[in-house]
Amino acid sequence: MGDGHPECPARLDAIEDRLLITGLDTALERREATAASLTDLELAHGRMHLAALRGLSDGLRDEIAAGGPTHAQIDPDTSINIHSWDAILMAAGAAIDATDAVMAGEMVNAFCAVRPPGHHATRHQAMGFCFVNNVAVAAKYALERHGLKRVAIIDFDVHHGNGTEDIVAGDERILMCSFYQHPFYPPWEHSTAANLVNLPVPAYTKGMEVRELVDMMWLPRLEAHKPQMIFISAGFDAHREDDMGQMGLVENDYAWITERIKEVAQRHAQGRIVSCLEGGYDLSALARSVEAHLRVLAGV
Repeated sequence: MGDGHPECPARLDAIEDRLLITGLDTALERREATAASLTDLELAHGRMHLAALRGLSDGLRDEIAAGGPTHAQIDPDTSINIHSWDAILMAAGAAIDATDAVMAGEMVNAFCAVRPPGHHATRHQAMGFCFVNNVAVAAKYALERHGLKRVAIIDFDVHHGNGTEDIVAGDERILMCSFYQHPFYPPWEHSTAANLVNLPVPAYTKGMEVRELVDMMWLPRLEAHKPQMIFISAGFDAHREDDMGQMGLVENDYAWITERIKEVAQRHAQGRIVSCLEGGYDLSALARSVEAHLRVLAGV
């Protein structure tokens, strides 16, 4: 999104380096994503929204050839370049491919190390570094293409997943559970739909407080819903070292949350989980937190 932007390629490099340094990469099966189809993206997004994104990205080629800008600004935080549309398709495609692989029994669970993130993308609007909502697309895909009756979305990013909420609110097939710092970005009037478990917490909330909320508020609703597959919006910017937020989680908290999610998946969903990277902008904290998350998912 331009020089100095926190949502940068170094995020995935940091994760890759951590997996290599710790040897965790040898315990994981690696796959490359394929591009999502427009038909699948339209499960969660309006056709005009997708056409506008593609038009912005493609249109920059002529602008650059004429000596114009290399990026088109969508909002103060979010810009698009000539490669963005391809990246958008690959990020959503990773979540779809992972869903197919897990449903086919080729793997029990999957983590998608993707950019750009997605949970702020509403049905008709890109915002907050996000263009297409990878997790919402995958959840709708599991319901519509694989015929599941009930799925859950877990969002533990420091920011409210307003885009996911916009797409799934009122869909009784999808239970969305989240916690997030509040008041904070984004400015959004939270839905009161019955299928949402929103847990806004104040700045400086620490891991033990979050764990108590998960035990008291998430887990009973997840047990009642009995999801046949769980999708995770895995944002790691609630880490105490991440300046993007002001919460106080550490790696062990992410491992604990992942354990609880995994236990629900084992009871009700044959262990089926697809996790997609969202936020996390302190590179060291991000890499260590992803490692903790993956160790639980992979059981190593």
